[in-house]
Amino acid sequence: MKVYSVFDPEFAAYGKVIPGFDNESIMKALNEHTPLPEGVDYVPSEPALECLSVFEQMRDNVYGGMPVQLGWCNGHNTKLNCLEYHRDSEINLGTEDFILLLAKQEKIVDGVLDTADVEAFACPKGVMIEVYATSLHYAPCSAKPGMGFRVLVALPRGTNEAAPAITPCNAEDKTLWARNKWLLAHAESAEAAQGAYVGLKGVNIDLAK
Repeated sequence: MKVYSVFDPEFAAYGKVIPGFDNESIMKALNEHTPLPEGVDYVPSEPALECLSVFEQMRDNVYGGMPVQLGWCNGHNTKLNCLEYHRDSEINLGTEDFILLLAKQEKIVDGVLDTADVEAFACPKGVMIEVYATSLHYAPCSAKPGMGFRVLVALPRGTNEAAPAITPCNAEDKTLWARNKWLLAHAESAEAAQGAYVGLKGVNIDLAK
């Protein structure tokens, strides 16, 4: 599949580049205080990031003063596996180049999204981006074979914690996987094996291929 850049006009439907922040301090904290696992690990709230002076600036400038959390998603990955969305934008910034596999929420039809509607976008290291709330996304992918990634994940505070206990009112409710996290899993994914709603049809995209 074609891999676009976040600087290409095709990215405008999914998000935008955010200039003006102290990205170096975030990258330094990610490199010094977060691991680089062989698989993929995610931590919603990282004290080493939230103690930085840029934390308050991101809270107030990017999220308009809403309570936020700075976490990370690190590791090695080449597969799609799942797509998720939130009710709010997500902010990403990597210490290395990484690739995001993205799709539009409007492409979900009767609770299912065809992976043929997924597009790939490369984000260079040190570039902060916003991924819009209407953009389906999941774990970053390695930009080169064997290359790991450390990626900032900024979201409204509480996102990705345990899901609330709800009585389903509509079809979307069955995709609620965690707090402020609606998930469509591919049948081949570990999440599907754990009971996540299978809402992706087609090839489970693997950039290694």
